[in-house]
Amino acid sequence: MGSFANLVQASGRVGATSSRLGKVRELASFLRDIPADEIEAAVLYLSGEISQGRIGIGYAMLQAAATQSAADSATLSIAEVDQRLTAIAAMRGGGSAAHRTAALAELFVQATLGEQQFLLRLLAGDIRQGALAGVMVDAIAAAADLPVSKVRRAAMYAKSLGEIGRAALLQGAHALDGFRLELFSPVSPMLAQTAADVGDALKILDGDVVFEWKMDGARIQVHKADDEVRIYTRNLHDVTDAVPEVADLVRGLAERTLVLDGEAIAFDATGRPHPFQTTMRRFGRKLNVAALRDKLPMRAFFFDCLRVGERIIVDAPATERFRCLEQAVPESVRIPRLVTSSAPAAAAFYDAAIAAGHEGLMAKSLSAAYEAGSRGAGWLKIKRAHTLDLVVLAAEWGHGRRTGQM
Repeated sequence: MGSFANLVQASGRVGATSSRLGKVRELASFLRDIPADEIEAAVLYLSGEISQGRIGIGYAMLQAAATQSAADSATLSIAEVDQRLTAIAAMRGGGSAAHRTAALAELFVQATLGEQQFLLRLLAGDIRQGALAGVMVDAIAAAADLPVSKVRRAAMYAKSLGEIGRAALLQGAHALDGFRLELFSPVSPMLAQTAADVGDALKILDGDVVFEWKMDGARIQVHKADDEVRIYTRNLHDVTDAVPEVADLVRGLAERTLVLDGEAIAFDATGRPHPFQTTMRRFGRKLNVAALRDKLPMRAFFFDCLRVGERIIVDAPATERFRCLEQAVPESVRIPRLVTSSAPAAAAFYDAAIAAGHEGLMAKSLSAAYEAGSRGAGWLKIKRAHTLDLVVLAAEWGHGRRTGQM
C-alpha cells in the first residue's frame, strides 16, 4: 500500500517548487509508484479534493481534531485514510456529529504531525501547492506517457481527476476515449480571454470573426432528452426548479435531444436587462417560485450547441455547432450574432449591444472547438472598461497569518 506520509512529503516538495515544470515532475514521479487501488485517492488529495465531497466536518470538528497528539511514526496508508473518510461521510442520524468528531479524532491520533497538518488543509479545502488541477492534468499525462491534450480533453467530461488518473495510468489512451459528454452530467463551461476592443479581437482571431452580444445574465447549460429537461449553472448546480419557464421553453423545442449553452436573464417592463444581482434572485429559490416568476420572469438566450440528437459536437468547429444551434433553436431565443471581418461593422454591433443595456461583445473563432472548463484562445470578451482614480488615505498592517503585510 502507498504510504500517506510519502504523499504528504510529495505535496510539500510540490509546494516548495516554484516552477510549473518542476511541480509536474514531482507529481508524475510520485504517481508512477502508486498502487493501482490508491491512484484515484492520491490524485484527488494532491489536487486538494476528496472523493466523498461534503462529509459533515465543520470548523469546530477540525479544531478539535487539531488538538490530538500526533503519532511518533507514520503508519497510515492512502487507502486507509480514504476508507476512514468514507466511513465518516456515511455517518447519519441522531448523534452522528459526535460520532464523526470521535472518528476524526481517532484518525488524527494515528497521524504524524505532518500528516495532521495536511489533513487539516485538505478537509478545510486549503491545500496550497500551486495550480492544483491544471498541474495535475499535466502530471497524469507525464506519468502515463500520454499527450497532455488527450488527458485534458478527457478531464472535461470526467466526474473527477481521480477517475482520469486511474484510467490513464492503468489502461492508457484507449480508456480516456471513453470519457465524453453525457446527458444530465454537466461539464464546466468554456470561458473567454480578453480583448481590448473589436479591432484587437479581429487581429487576434484573424479573418471572419463571430461577434455576439455579451449579456450580463446567469450562464446556463441545458440538457434535454424528450420531455426531461435539466438546467445547470456555471458551477454545475441543478437549478431547474428555480426557472421552470426556461425548462418549458426547451421542452417545447422540436429536437428531442439537446445540450445547449446560454444565458438566462431577467428584463424590466421596458425591455431593458435587469442588473445581474436582480437576475440571480431567481436562482437558488425553492419557495414561492411561482410568485417570483410573475414578478421577475426569466428569458433564455442560447449561443452554443454541444449535442444534437445522437451527435456529440463539442469537438466540431464553431461553424458546425452554430449551424446545429440555428436548426434546433428559433432566432428569438438565440443571442444576436454577427459574422464579419470589418472593424466598423463590429464596432456598430458593439454599440448596439451597449445601447440595449448589455455588457459588450464576445468574439469567437469560426474554427474553435468547445473547450469545456478552459479559458480558450478562440473566445474573447470585449467589455466596457470602468476606471476610477483613487487615492490611498490609510493602510492597516495585517494580523493573524497576514502579519507583516499591508
